[in-house]
Amino acid sequence: MSESSHVSATGGRRETILQIAAIFGLLYLFLLSIDLMGVGFKLFGKKFAEGLIANCSSPVIGLFIGVFATSLIQSSSTTTSLTVGFVGGGVLPLEFAIPIVMGANIGTTITNILVSFGFVTRKEDFRRAFAGATVHDFFNLCAVALFFPLELKFHFIQRMAERLTVVFDTAGGVKFSSPLKAIIVPVADAVKHFLTGTLELSPVASGVIILLASVAVLIGSLVFLVKTLRTLIVKKAEHFINKYLFRNDFTALLLGVCLTTVAQSSSVTTSLIVPLVGAGVVTLYRCYPYTLGANVGTTCTALLASLATVEAGEGGSRGVTLAFAHLLFNLMGIAVFYPLRRIPISMARWLAALAAESKRWAVVFTLATFFGIPLLMILVARWAR
Repeated sequence: MSESSHVSATGGRRETILQIAAIFGLLYLFLLSIDLMGVGFKLFGKKFAEGLIANCSSPVIGLFIGVFATSLIQSSSTTTSLTVGFVGGGVLPLEFAIPIVMGANIGTTITNILVSFGFVTRKEDFRRAFAGATVHDFFNLCAVALFFPLELKFHFIQRMAERLTVVFDTAGGVKFSSPLKAIIVPVADAVKHFLTGTLELSPVASGVIILLASVAVLIGSLVFLVKTLRTLIVKKAEHFINKYLFRNDFTALLLGVCLTTVAQSSSVTTSLIVPLVGAGVVTLYRCYPYTLGANVGTTCTALLASLATVEAGEGGSRGVTLAFAHLLFNLMGIAVFYPLRRIPISMARWLAALAAESKRWAVVFTLATFFGIPLLMILVARWAR
């Protein structure tokens, strides 16, 4: 090898190492921004969400409370944890709690859509990214549209979950600590403490500041992350991603389950795939089973948590039953809408095509699905009582 070739190869390796380091740094900022966004919403939204859940008076209201509360605080884990607590304390019956976790499945997907807006200035990238984000929405919407009326009529999910609870009633869980949370949560907590403790700002003011800052960091990190991915992954690792990580639907689904179980957040893992779909590295057809796996992964985490904290008595058993109901709902949704995957995928493509031509469709869909319709239905249902 000539001296010039050796210098060129060394320079190429150095550039690759720097790009990989940049990807990890930007990925950390991206994940931190998502966690901070949840912190910001919780500062001025958690009390409201708690009040909503505690005042649930029917399964229908419960469904829309699950959507609205989870969209507000951007954490299905928080919503389901609050719901498990209310069920265990006897505040909520299971008939009302199960629809809440169904709604939480829908509400948690708002984070994906917010991430896709980072591509809004590039038409084709935005079309792909928005389709990758909303395919998760449409799966959850289809699953709820099918199973919610059946659950209202027959309570079959509740009965199956109660039978599983009997089997695991004496089982102890394994406590699991997310390595991602170990490096992200302390920083997010430090930011929160600085604003609310050191500067002594009100929770609402702190929440607004954190929310605005997190959105800025999310967009900035996403823009540079996509650029770096394109120069490194698209050129050098696209074959590896498609051949190994997303080589078939099973590996994509398994990857979604594993990453979500590790990250303990479906919002994080499904948001990670949106930039890859937007950049054209992963197809929508491979993104779909990955998001289904993320749905299962987040319920496994909730199930482990409920088993780890289960106590003797009816309240603890009801909490485990709710966790099993969440798992069963997602498994049955996959059993139906994986074979019928063309339905949610076609719906996502159709909406993404509209949104790419006119961004107002994306804004209207987001506001109506996650805030407008749920809040309107809650108010109408309570007014009609």
